[in-house]
Amino acid sequence: MTDISARKRGQGAQASSSRPLQIALLVAGAFFMENLDGTVIATALPQMAVSFGARPVDLNIGMSAYLLTLGVFIPISGWISDRFGARLVFTTAVVVFTLASVLCGFANGVGSFVAMRILQGIGGAMMVPVGRLLVLNNTPKDRLISAIATITWPALVAPILGPPLGGFITDHASWRWIFFFNLPLGIVAFIFALMLIPETKAAARPPFDWTGFVISGLGLASLMYGLELIGRPDPVWLEAWGYVAVGGVLLAGATFHFLRTDHPLIDLVGLKQQTFAITISGGSLFRIAIGAVPFLLPLMFQVGFGLSAFHAGMLTLAVFAGNLAMKPGTTPILRRFGFKPVLVVNGILNAIFIAACALFSADTPLWFIIPVLFIGGMCRSMHFTALNTIAFADIPPQQMTGANTLFSTAFQVTMGMGIAVGAIGIRIGQAISAPLGIDGITAIEFRLAFIMLGIIALLAVLDCLPLDAKAGDNVSRRPKPSAKKAA
Repeated sequence: MTDISARKRGQGAQASSSRPLQIALLVAGAFFMENLDGTVIATALPQMAVSFGARPVDLNIGMSAYLLTLGVFIPISGWISDRFGARLVFTTAVVVFTLASVLCGFANGVGSFVAMRILQGIGGAMMVPVGRLLVLNNTPKDRLISAIATITWPALVAPILGPPLGGFITDHASWRWIFFFNLPLGIVAFIFALMLIPETKAAARPPFDWTGFVISGLGLASLMYGLELIGRPDPVWLEAWGYVAVGGVLLAGATFHFLRTDHPLIDLVGLKQQTFAITISGGSLFRIAIGAVPFLLPLMFQVGFGLSAFHAGMLTLAVFAGNLAMKPGTTPILRRFGFKPVLVVNGILNAIFIAACALFSADTPLWFIIPVLFIGGMCRSMHFTALNTIAFADIPPQQMTGANTLFSTAFQVTMGMGIAVGAIGIRIGQAISAPLGIDGITAIEFRLAFIMLGIIALLAVLDCLPLDAKAGDNVSRRPKPSAKKAA
């Protein structure tokens, strides 16, 4: 009996120790579904337009509605999670997102499609930040690197896989299967969520910050719509910058309100921790630079160098391969060297390999292109994991919800800004090349844009220099110097 009891306790302990990883894998799957849906329809718009009897440009509102809904509702995810419990909110968000995906596949007009995309956005706005909060609250600090590495890959992989996957499904089946594909994924995610996620509710139930919700929601919606307009092929610059300016003013007002109110919708107290603050400031610059790469690379290969969509997609898969190849080494590297050296050295390498894309031309051999994209993919994967982990290294449990809400909001906005900055980079490249008489060089505007992105990524490194050498040691479990000497 003693042996049986001991064996049961051991099995229980093993199940308990594996639960954080299982929850991280579940959340990563949900993240992948949400991230993929934001990019996969880009190549399906022409066929969808034919089905709806509309112009492809008319369907841009479907993509805009999804992004705007995310911007409006992500800030309230923390309050809703505290009010109703993360388990209930996450499982409900999975159901809403999956149901909306299926209804998108059945849409027969632009109006019904946009309505379902808004519903999808509501589900995604709850699913992603609450999913990250579940991982943070259910993972011990010493396992946080592995957990964050697991939930980071969807944001890296989906923008690369989305367009070619959407094109493949559209060419060989129907655009509707892009959305139907989410049904089995959503059902599996819902079942495992009920099995794995513990039921929790916050003890305190603060009043809802309606003023903060209205100001921040309008500000984020205006900013993200302006950025989306800038990212279009032929933007109306006055209109686009007008939305950006209004959004900036409203968000400044929201920040002032959050600092003065007793129960802010987004708690900014986490910014007092340096390890969290750098992921909002310098980390935002990094995400802007990285967010532009999946947008610029296929354009340069197709429009600049004349490659087919298939060949351009195959080349960009080298970035995806680099992301995957880096995953097994992320945790050992962070534990061996610590966060500050990795963020500084890897940040510089990341900037170099982004700028190195400016060396590509129509005649550049594959033996040069593929290693540059592959190593660049490794660097961006390493940096994403390091930033996303150190962000919460020093955040106490009672501040985790507020910090996660702020981080999720900044993440969504800055990744969206990447596409807009990439489009601006092309326009700047065109403006520079013409007066200097270098516009005859193939794809010069794209190549100058990559140099600009490399500079932005390099500026992000400056924010990491003041970090303490031991920053994040509580999650990296670096060996102490005395332990090394004793060994």
